[in-house]
Amino acid sequence: MTPKAPAPKVLWTFHPWAIAVMAGVMGLSIVAVFGVIWFRLSPESRDTFSLFQQLTLLAFFGTVLYLLYRMATVRVTAYEDSLRVRNVFRTYRYPWKDVKALRFRAGDPWLQLFDTEGNRLGILAVQASEGARAGRAAKELAAVARSHGAG
Repeated sequence: MTPKAPAPKVLWTFHPWAIAVMAGVMGLSIVAVFGVIWFRLSPESRDTFSLFQQLTLLAFFGTVLYLLYRMATVRVTAYEDSLRVRNVFRTYRYPWKDVKALRFRAGDPWLQLFDTEGNRLGILAVQASEGARAGRAAKELAAVARSHGAG
């Protein structure tokens, strides 16, 4: 049996508070409001929904809650060998040598990562909505990136 390689050491991580709170409040609100509506319906009214309609409603709410969960868990993590960016729909991993620049200018909605191939990626974890906290995070991440050979 081959031993597992040790997990890379986490150097720095950041996740936004504002979006996590917003997503949590929205998720709880959706569950509460539609739960109350459903249980306030008379049994006769609830019986008019077919099984397919009930499953469709559950699938819809499940999808909305899953997207809110993904929004609440966006983050950026710096490891010794790479940068990992978890956005809402995808997670990206960039070796430090592929990170050309990080930019977070006034007016930008979130931190921008530019790779060596000329691609741009928005790092949704570092958002302008976080105010000064996001500015500090962008500077800290840039320092970590420079110390690990990023451009």
